[in-house]
Amino acid sequence: MSKPLQIGILIFPNVTQLDFTGPLQVFSSLPNTTVHLIWKRIEPVTSDTVLTMTPTVGFADCPQLDVICVPGGAGTDDMINDEEMLQFLRSQATGAKYVTSVCTGSLVLGAAGLLRGYKATTHWTAMEYLGPYGALPTKTRVCVDRNRVTGGGVTAG
Repeated sequence: MSKPLQIGILIFPNVTQLDFTGPLQVFSSLPNTTVHLIWKRIEPVTSDTVLTMTPTVGFADCPQLDVICVPGGAGTDDMINDEEMLQFLRSQATGAKYVTSVCTGSLVLGAAGLLRGYKATTHWTAMEYLGPYGALPTKTRVCVDRNRVTGGGVTAG
């Protein structure tokens, strides 16, 4: 049997729950797959609602991911300036087969320098912020450019 596919979904304070639970449900149904909910440490993380999640792995213990997914939400405003988060993404992206985001999670990928020269999308209200990160803003529901996959909003996840 082959090694399980390693999929990681970042969670962070004020993440939009729907941005990660849609992909989580789909990824969790794949055979021979391990799905990780990732945050800096194993400690409760509050969403932008009353929901609190517990990560399954911290940054330091996270295996090399095949797929990394960054959801969106109000918390991305802080994450685009969180050097620890951005460095984690940069490090993981070097070995990942796919680097993905949902909604404004693409801004976090952009802040990490991972969309430079790639077509990308985000929530329509944040489209103007992709270009300054070197991304090529594309007004579409889902944008696939090589190994970068970005979704324009919660249901695009």
